[in-house]
Amino acid sequence: MIAGDLYRPGDPQLVAERRRAQELMRAYNQTIVGDPKRPGILKELLGSGGETAALRPTFQVDYGYNIYLGVGVFMNYGCVLLDVCPIRIGDKTEIGPLVQILAADHPRDASTRDTGLELGQPVTIGKNVWIGSGAIILPGVTIGDDAIVGAGAVVTRDVASQATVVGNPARPLVSKRPNS
Repeated sequence: MIAGDLYRPGDPQLVAERRRAQELMRAYNQTIVGDPKRPGILKELLGSGGETAALRPTFQVDYGYNIYLGVGVFMNYGCVLLDVCPIRIGDKTEIGPLVQILAADHPRDASTRDTGLELGQPVTIGKNVWIGSGAIILPGVTIGDDAIVGAGAVVTRDVASQATVVGNPARPLVSKRPNS
């Protein structure tokens, strides 16, 4: 699964790992600002970075242990990270409410999809990125440092460092140069 190979989501080990994540999410999502339990819950849930992250509940994941957060990552309310493959988020990245970061995917071939097998692709988000409210980051995408993803954008392709993308599908925003 983590390698991006086809896997069976009903595998008993994966079901147990999702249950573990659900128990930790439930505990975290019941906390409030300043609760001393928050960092410990995130440390247990995430692959790394929970000690310095500011994540506003509700926060939802598949497994948690495939999520690696840089220093000072901020996520606003209602973010969903489907981490069947690694999701890496760089230092000081800020993520708006209701953002979805999806490493989970499904086969395009109908006969393979019909078997119930699934797959995933890693997602990498650089440092100092700003992702606006309601954006969706699809499997396999890399977003470069200092980029901006506009609210509601659906990111289907890589985003260059310092680029601003908007729309569905997300496209680079081209600024007009003033007449000389």
